[in-house]
Amino acid sequence: MRPDDWHLTEDLDDFLARAGDFLRSRPASHIMPLTAARRLRTRGAAAYGVQAPLFGRLERGGEVHAAFYRLPSRGLGPTPLTPGQADALAARLAALGQSLPYVSADDATATAFAEAWRRHTGATATPRVRLRLYRLGTLIPPEPFPAGRGRLAGEQDQERLLSWCAGFASDVGETVSIDADTWAGTRFADKRYTFWETPDGTPVSMAGLNPSVAGVVQVDPVYTPAPLRGRGYAAAVTVEVSRAARAAGAMEVVLFTNAVNATSNALYQRIGYVLVTEWTVYDFAYAEAQTETAVEAGTRARAGAQARAEA
Repeated sequence: MRPDDWHLTEDLDDFLARAGDFLRSRPASHIMPLTAARRLRTRGAAAYGVQAPLFGRLERGGEVHAAFYRLPSRGLGPTPLTPGQADALAARLAALGQSLPYVSADDATATAFAEAWRRHTGATATPRVRLRLYRLGTLIPPEPFPAGRGRLAGEQDQERLLSWCAGFASDVGETVSIDADTWAGTRFADKRYTFWETPDGTPVSMAGLNPSVAGVVQVDPVYTPAPLRGRGYAAAVTVEVSRAARAAGAMEVVLFTNAVNATSNALYQRIGYVLVTEWTVYDFAYAEAQTETAVEAGTRARAGAQARAEA
């Protein structure tokens, strides 16, 4: 496996033309790059900062075996990689002077890449969070089912959505400002939300659905205010949106959970969600000298490439 087997581009259309079939071949496992590509198409790269996004595909003999994306100022999101593929990617990015803040991938891939990145850059990797990716099998409504009904959120619910999405972000450790001014630029803005209401019409829980991509719909987020938890509302609203996604034609319905939250993991399994893979996010820390070395290496690599192009 050679680093040059990784072909990089800043052009989303070029990336999808060459790697789109590969990503769609396993849409549940590839939900993160597929979602990132959809959001870039919808919002444009400028919404993520002044730098261009970076995409890559591992191609040998005309066949794509793996891919990755990196949004500006964010970490690396690769598809599943073998240790050899992860090492080749780490070598390729290190030679370009990339300074990654984190990697987010299935556990085996994230661990292999974190170790390869340490070898090539000296960066220290620290696990930030461990997640689990689930896909819906046979939907099983919980018993007893809480009284009430599901209701799609409307414009009149915007204040509650802002508050509850901010509460969810705080619970899961996301650093994001969610208010009326910033809402449109957050990942929470492009979802369809459903509330679970008690018989008197009081919203008690919420679930969102991402737009369908390659036939897959991701449930995100699911949130119940702390004083209302433990009453089955989260299960009820998740069943409601899962059923709606399937009724709308979704081939797969997926969601992520925090691996250490035993309650939510048990809940989703009870209603029919099946584990796809363990997931890990590693944060990278760099010594100042190591960062300078990486930048210098990238400068040399770019200068060499320019010289070869001009020769």
